[in-house]
Amino acid sequence: MASEQSIEDWVPRTRVGKMVKEGYITSIEEIFQSCLTIRESEIVDILLPKLQEEVLSIKLVQKQTDAGEKSRFRATVAVGNKDGYIGLGEGKSPEIGPAIRVGIIHAKLALIPVRRGCGSWECTCNQFHSLPYTVHGKAGSIRITLKPAPRGTGLVTAKTPRTVLDLAGIKDVWSFTKGYTRSTTNFAKATYDALRNTYKMISPHLDWERTS
Repeated sequence: MASEQSIEDWVPRTRVGKMVKEGYITSIEEIFQSCLTIRESEIVDILLPKLQEEVLSIKLVQKQTDAGEKSRFRATVAVGNKDGYIGLGEGKSPEIGPAIRVGIIHAKLALIPVRRGCGSWECTCNQFHSLPYTVHGKAGSIRITLKPAPRGTGLVTAKTPRTVLDLAGIKDVWSFTKGYTRSTTNFAKATYDALRNTYKMISPHLDWERTS
């Protein structure tokens, strides 16, 4: 009830927000097809009301100031509807609760569509259970490769990418990783980057000479 009340009291500040509030935009697909930018989290709350949230990590970080060390909590949060949309964000605050809420807002603003399909040569079901082709992602020292898998394989990957892929609606995938995978934040960012590359015709990390 509180969230519904806040949406009703929401006063949009951007053109896209006003169009959503007035009913000119009725689906999240229209925003991405028109190459519009989401700058208000309420837009996602209205167009994707069943969005799920998952806290990936909470870490205490410190910053040296003139008054001494300043400690804050950094929360990494992923949001998704398990049907082709995923977002990833970070929030910082002296308290855990506000850090998580800020991370959720940033994740909604970073929402992206994910192209799904059945790209494995071992499977011909033509359903949206995996990826249409191999994609690559990177963040920091971490490099991740996601490959289409036949139906029933499951998410053959570590815990952090599994959470991100599940929120995006991916059910079957093979993964290969390199780098310092103990960094949960960079691991999630690399997976997010790979999923974002599903809507790029040519991946910048793909070695065409090796695959041709």
